[in-house]
Amino acid sequence: MAARTLRIVIFVIVAFAGGLLIARALAPARLTLPPTEHATVLPEPRPLPAFELVDQDGRPLGADFFKDRWTIVFFGFISCPDICPTTLATLAQVTRQLADLPAAERPRVLLITVDPERDSPERLAAYVRFYDPSFLGATGKPAAVAATAAAFGVPYAKVSLPEGGYTMDHGSGIFIVGPSGGIAAYSSARHEASTIAGDYRKVLAFEEASS
Repeated sequence: MAARTLRIVIFVIVAFAGGLLIARALAPARLTLPPTEHATVLPEPRPLPAFELVDQDGRPLGADFFKDRWTIVFFGFISCPDICPTTLATLAQVTRQLADLPAAERPRVLLITVDPERDSPERLAAYVRFYDPSFLGATGKPAAVAATAAAFGVPYAKVSLPEGGYTMDHGSGIFIVGPSGGIAAYSSARHEASTIAGDYRKVLAFEEASS
């Protein structure tokens, strides 16, 4: 079952990447994408479906959460030994580097767990706020988390450990979701704060010029 789930998720991420390439190819000639350093910018924000998650305070978190605000989204989990804490620490630097922007243009940071069996809202709240008091977390039923990850094109899978228990393998990219509620840009690892902040400003300017 785990292998089948992994194949499905890998198919989704490949389809997502293919969609990015097709979107770039079909972009109107008059539309010039910004020359970012690392991020892939979509000519048009990619719409997201309705979600059935809850936030770190146990409140419902659906697709409307993304409307009218900028959000940086990362998928990970609390027990992650390296990639997740490193990325969250980097994103904390990013928020400080973007602190000069108007409040409506400063991005929120949302961690969506890929380990809903262990990551309760209460645990997520303590975890994300360790890196920055403004950081947000989301969890939900396993099927709801799987649907959300598929919508973003993020692969993940449970991996058993020799000594017992398990860990999670997962995609480590970050997503910039614009105020339209759609994915505006994607950035794969390796993540550096200055690069993310610089690319974010370019995405922001591009979206404002396109609206």
